[in-house]
Amino acid sequence: MTVRRLWWRKESCSVSGQFIAESTAGGYTTQKDLTPHQIPRRVVDSDQSTTYTPSQRLRVLRVLVECCRIIPNILSNWIDVATVWFLTTCYMYFWLGGETRLAALGWTTLIGWPTLIVAGTIAALIPVAAKWLLIGRFRTQDKPLFSSFVWRGELVDVFVESLAIPGIVRMSLGTPMFNLWHRLFGVRIGNNVWCETWWLPEFDLVTLENGSSVNRGTVVQTHLFQDRVMSMEPVDIHDSATLGPNSFALPGSTIGQRATIGPGSLVQRHEVVPADTCWQGNPAQYIPVEAAGFPRDTATSTLNDGTLKTGIQ
Repeated sequence: MTVRRLWWRKESCSVSGQFIAESTAGGYTTQKDLTPHQIPRRVVDSDQSTTYTPSQRLRVLRVLVECCRIIPNILSNWIDVATVWFLTTCYMYFWLGGETRLAALGWTTLIGWPTLIVAGTIAALIPVAAKWLLIGRFRTQDKPLFSSFVWRGELVDVFVESLAIPGIVRMSLGTPMFNLWHRLFGVRIGNNVWCETWWLPEFDLVTLENGSSVNRGTVVQTHLFQDRVMSMEPVDIHDSATLGPNSFALPGSTIGQRATIGPGSLVQRHEVVPADTCWQGNPAQYIPVEAAGFPRDTATSTLNDGTLKTGIQ
């Protein structure tokens, strides 16, 4: 089965559509449904001076903060240069100490492995320090676009994606070390969690309970911008639940115990996916457990009526 997502968004409203290709006994046929679905949104009061008509002072401050985006790249280059300098020094030490060039290269190679691990660890921990220094703890709240909180949050993202992700973090996807790194940011992660994505924007608002799975390419989206106001809400993925590859879970959503969200799906804002059910599509649609074809523990699975609850008013 292949799924293509279409997601339209405007300042005044957000809608989504879906295009699903389904397999049949005679081959592949397509089922096309482009009927718009409104994405639930809250009414947010905002000050025009911090959204659409910011003062010149705010514009200048925004530019200054944007200029700080180069800092993680500078730090990354410093770490690279320091690593090369240290390994070069090791090579020269062995060579000038009487070792042959081949032997000196061999000793330097042995030293290189722990050196690269240390360098990668430093690069992974600097964004953690930046998050706690610049933001502290993310909370459920609304912030206008032209506020230092939004800018500092974006700067933390740059630290994460420029320093940590290219190195040791990308190689540790789905491992306990990756979960530990996320816990340092404030993500609530239980035991035996499979997490294969770093797109958990507001770390403190994400909860991944015991045995849950968050697959590659997924986004646990804990914020949305509407009318140039950033609204942050938690996303909870309960015990043994699965969020399939390339899927989205929007702010305020909850995936119940042992529920499965198929690949390329969208769990809309404030939706509550019932336990022991299967869903797929954009937006997510109920699929009977027997027909879903997803790997599941049938001994603990029970049928559900497929009613998707939402807390939006």
